[in-house]
Amino acid sequence: MMKIFIFLFISLFLSSGYAVEPEIDLDLGEEINQVCAGCHGEYGEGGKDGEYPRLAGLPADYIAAQIKLFKNEKRKNMPMRPYANDRELPDEDIPSVAAFLSQIKLTSEMPDFDETVTAYEKLLIAKKVFNIPKLEGDIELGEELYVDDCQLCHGKNGAGKDDSDTPPLAGQYTQYMTKQILQFANGERWHEYAEELFAEMEPEEIQAIMAYLSITDD
Repeated sequence: MMKIFIFLFISLFLSSGYAVEPEIDLDLGEEINQVCAGCHGEYGEGGKDGEYPRLAGLPADYIAAQIKLFKNEKRKNMPMRPYANDRELPDEDIPSVAAFLSQIKLTSEMPDFDETVTAYEKLLIAKKVFNIPKLEGDIELGEELYVDDCQLCHGKNGAGKDDSDTPPLAGQYTQYMTKQILQFANGERWHEYAEELFAEMEPEEIQAIMAYLSITDD
């Protein structure tokens, strides 16, 4: 009788519109990331001159949402096709890899070491040092444009917001971000304010914003 009651309670709970939160398994997330690391790096630092974006430290909700867009092909990306599908990455596994990547912390410079730190330990620490190279451009103009058009969602100095699933822009490859702006502008990728923000943006304005963002993680 008790088993029937529990079954009925669960059925009523699920049918009432309350979603069951997926279980987060960071060990599983780390295992899945071994596949992601082929392009995005062992610590989610991205690579290949900015072709593959940094994922480390991005909001878990944002990472999960983008993976689902890739799976549903609402965001087109050929390199993601072999991995973002139900066979390779079931929906129930997405929160775990998203949570694992979101909690990785990269630093922008090497710390000071004492004589007790071995060369191998220094090597491991160095793998988590990540700094975007400074980009040429009108930094003052870039800051003005960023404050006017981007800061509300992406936070002061591109640092993101704790209460938002909108990604931080500081510490992201400028090559990658430039490509995304162009995709927003031509409709290849959806953005709520694409027409207002990007459709008439001049190349030198994009360069200026990227130049500004390139120094915000220093």
